[in-house]
Amino acid sequence: MRNTLPKFLVAVGLMATTCLAEQPNPATLPNPNVEPALTKIESGIKQGPFKAEWDSLEEYQIPQWYKDAKFGIFIHWGAYSVPAYGSEWYPRQMYIDTKRRGDNFFQHHIDTYGPQKEFGYKDFIPDFKAEKFDADAWAQLFKDSGARYVVPVAEHHDGFPMYDCSFTRWDASEMGPKRDVIAELSTAVRKKDMKFGVSSHRAFNWVFYVRNESFDNADPQYADLYGRPMPFLFDKDAANYQKNFPAQDKQFKDDWLARSCELVDKYQPDLFWFDFGITPKLQTTDHENNPFAGHLKQFAAYYYNQTADQPAGLGVINYKWRAFPEKAAVLDKERSKMAEIRKPFWQTDTAVSASSWGYTENQKYKTPDRLVDDLIDIVSKNGCLLLNVGPRSDGTIPEEDQAILKAIGGWLKINGEAIYDTTHWKTFGEGATTVSTGHTSEAKDKPFVATDLRFTARDETLYVTGLKWPEEGSITVRTLASDSEFYPQEIGAVSMLGSDVTLKWSRDENGLKVQLPAEHPSEFAYVLKVTEAK
Repeated sequence: MRNTLPKFLVAVGLMATTCLAEQPNPATLPNPNVEPALTKIESGIKQGPFKAEWDSLEEYQIPQWYKDAKFGIFIHWGAYSVPAYGSEWYPRQMYIDTKRRGDNFFQHHIDTYGPQKEFGYKDFIPDFKAEKFDADAWAQLFKDSGARYVVPVAEHHDGFPMYDCSFTRWDASEMGPKRDVIAELSTAVRKKDMKFGVSSHRAFNWVFYVRNESFDNADPQYADLYGRPMPFLFDKDAANYQKNFPAQDKQFKDDWLARSCELVDKYQPDLFWFDFGITPKLQTTDHENNPFAGHLKQFAAYYYNQTADQPAGLGVINYKWRAFPEKAAVLDKERSKMAEIRKPFWQTDTAVSASSWGYTENQKYKTPDRLVDDLIDIVSKNGCLLLNVGPRSDGTIPEEDQAILKAIGGWLKINGEAIYDTTHWKTFGEGATTVSTGHTSEAKDKPFVATDLRFTARDETLYVTGLKWPEEGSITVRTLASDSEFYPQEIGAVSMLGSDVTLKWSRDENGLKVQLPAEHPSEFAYVLKVTEAK
């Protein structure tokens, strides 16, 4: 017995060690809060009136506030603002040894912070302190910009929610700022009488982090931040997400649904914006064959049911590509526009920076002139503009971002009558300059010229917006010629918003010719107000 007992104990110890080794890390398992959340969601769907079916969801009606608002502010703010390098995709690119738009994030990270095994993305979070974040000051700036709604990123691809999330320890209320940023912004924005939304980019977390055994993100104990280290993420070409984007599994989608509906319950957003990750096949999928469709229908039914009795109307869902039927939600185009008027209503999201959504050093800023022109063009085609800013990690909004927003707000104070509460007209405008329509193609846009005009309308009033002041001091609106099919009635008066000067004008078969005042009433575009003869 003396000889056999130690051997027996060793064998038992080895068996126990083997069993323990085979046990998955708790961070890779479903969060225990997900299952009761799904039960609650199911109950909310059953209460109606919307069902988790496309036919039911296509009964959706876009609320009037949204169609009237025209202009909103987007906010990309997270731990990626700490390295402030390249773009908000730093968390992904720091693990990929190739260049992205001219920058090698991987080598920059090693040179600046050390190897990815020793200093991973998670290690930026303690330095994301938001010590100067002032939600009321942000809200005042957005109000001054002329925005009617505000949409902060609630969770980006990085997997770090900016709110008090019940399904992970990695969130801004427990780490980093240790503040519920979304709650603070919700209160501040609504105090300024603006609508409040949230965005979720979580669906792309599934393939966001490329893995390697030499990276910290391969460690299962961090799976509740980086996502589970699935085998396909270790493949040589895993970085090519357009080619390698396997459909998310049920565990991931259930967690996504629980997080999304928690945002609805906690913050009652007027708008909910989704990024492209909800359509794994991107351009080749539609709402019928999308592997994410079942969970999208559940979310939409739950969200619409929760907002069905709201005085302001149903909540708004923004989607990309063809994730939803066009009647069931609102299409959003990233850094691109429409060539013509689109029915139903739609949205463009873009940023004050041409180089990044999140804060980085050496941003490539757009001019407020260009952004005002974009707003005008989009509104004339039955859309609205969601314009992004990227705060620093300390919670301050860069001075350049602020100056751009204030310049837009100054223009809207004078000319907002031609933007807010208007509709598209019979035609969007005239002029030879075209706009980009492909995904993220706005860099191809050419500057507008003096002959580029855009139309909007309210009741019997027509607004003609010139996108550039003509050097000769006059403009001819060809669409309003005396024999125009678009405007057969007589014109009674033509004036300019922001100017007290009585304008000289005439109308013949060549168009409506208007002599403009000597002084510009505002920077950037100008607006002619055309009314019918009584």
